[in-house]
Amino acid sequence: MENKLPKNWVETEFKELTAFVIGGDWGKDLEFEFDVDSEIVSCIRGSEIKNWERDKGSTASIRKIKSASLEKRALVEGDILLEISGGGPDQPVGRTIYIDEEALDVNIDCKKVCTNFLRMVRLYDNLDKKFIKHYLDSFYLSGEILKYQGGSNNLRNLKYKEFETIKIPLPPLAEQQRIVTKLDELFGHLDSLKTRLNHIPQILKNFRQAVLTQAVTGKITEEWRGSKSVKVVSPITIGDEFQEKPKKWVWSNLIDLAKLESGHTPRKSKEEYWINGNVPWISLQDIRAAHGTVISDTKFKPNMVGINNSSARLLPKGTVCFSRDISVGFTTIMGKEMATTQHFANWICKEKLYNKYLLYAFISAKDYLIASGKGTTVKTIYMPALKQFRLLLPPIEEQTEIVKRVEHLFAKADAIEAQYQTLKTKIDSLPQAILAKAFKGELVEQLESDGSAEVLLEEIQKLKAELKPVKKTKK
Repeated sequence: MENKLPKNWVETEFKELTAFVIGGDWGKDLEFEFDVDSEIVSCIRGSEIKNWERDKGSTASIRKIKSASLEKRALVEGDILLEISGGGPDQPVGRTIYIDEEALDVNIDCKKVCTNFLRMVRLYDNLDKKFIKHYLDSFYLSGEILKYQGGSNNLRNLKYKEFETIKIPLPPLAEQQRIVTKLDELFGHLDSLKTRLNHIPQILKNFRQAVLTQAVTGKITEEWRGSKSVKVVSPITIGDEFQEKPKKWVWSNLIDLAKLESGHTPRKSKEEYWINGNVPWISLQDIRAAHGTVISDTKFKPNMVGINNSSARLLPKGTVCFSRDISVGFTTIMGKEMATTQHFANWICKEKLYNKYLLYAFISAKDYLIASGKGTTVKTIYMPALKQFRLLLPPIEEQTEIVKRVEHLFAKADAIEAQYQTLKTKIDSLPQAILAKAFKGELVEQLESDGSAEVLLEEIQKLKAELKPVKKTKK
């Protein structure tokens, strides 16, 4: 059953509202010598779409194009740029940019064009052009755009000849303008809310880091212990660097508190080492996702033939795995018996060291240890340095208390983060819900004085007829 249009609205194809549509021109580097007249332009790319409202094209590329091309393609206020190529598996094409006065004022000495991955759409002047832009956004957010996609997952294309036939519900001009004003107001409130909400992840990150800092310097258990905490740069050092410590705490060689084990990778070229693999094996692809947690599964799994024919070995549940190169400082605890890649230093804790306390100490020391690593592009902490690790160590009873308090505070942060994610999901869905109401005629009041959109279409048809070239007849 077809949706009934609001009173005085009409439905028409997108192409009936477009006065002029043309592809972009990427132009040439500034150093390129043209044989004909050329001009320097600011060329808007598809990569500008994501942050358009913030940047307004200030990150556009400065290029040089032929003056003849510029005559057709120079952007004016009210133009809509439509993404027709690009995207990827999770990013369909069809997003839009609206060219307003603010965008034209960026790099004011340059005229504006768009790259050939975008298409410039110019509408008739008796339309509210932002209204049409909002409808194209609604069409994209609804997922309807996927019906007009071509190409591969890595490079999608918009089938424009089909896309330009989509039906657009069109109210009278005065109602279009009221809808746009209301949408601007609502989206302004929404943007303000998103800005405030976007601070929450960093606040939670800072909170967790502050908890860890207080934990591994004795602050979090001051009252429980009955003595003052200390200020140290890092609870783990390479060599005997710091001496300050809370009462009853000691700086200890980590090698004396835990057995150090390396990892290894069974040869990937040997299929028999990996076929039907069931041995959990922690790789660099696992460690970032598992950072600060207990890991229970891995992406890759060799079999025991692979383990037995390499320097890899199974390590016991509870082993603390510390990434010593490429992803330096990322740390996890084995939730079961596992093996690891050679990129990890693995610590099997003895009776005086609680593995979760060591985990939190490594996380707290991450920045310090990265700075202490060797190499410029890829930092590495080599085996001799690992053997010199010193740990600021509380008594085992206090380690247990510290871990309990950290986990309690982290649980509170996790609960807030879960609420944040729920709220963010709801807010992210609001634009489409608002736009859906707008194009059902439910967002603003309808007035008889607005007239009918039929009149608007008739005016557009007259303009089309005036602009249509007259064919010459044969004599």
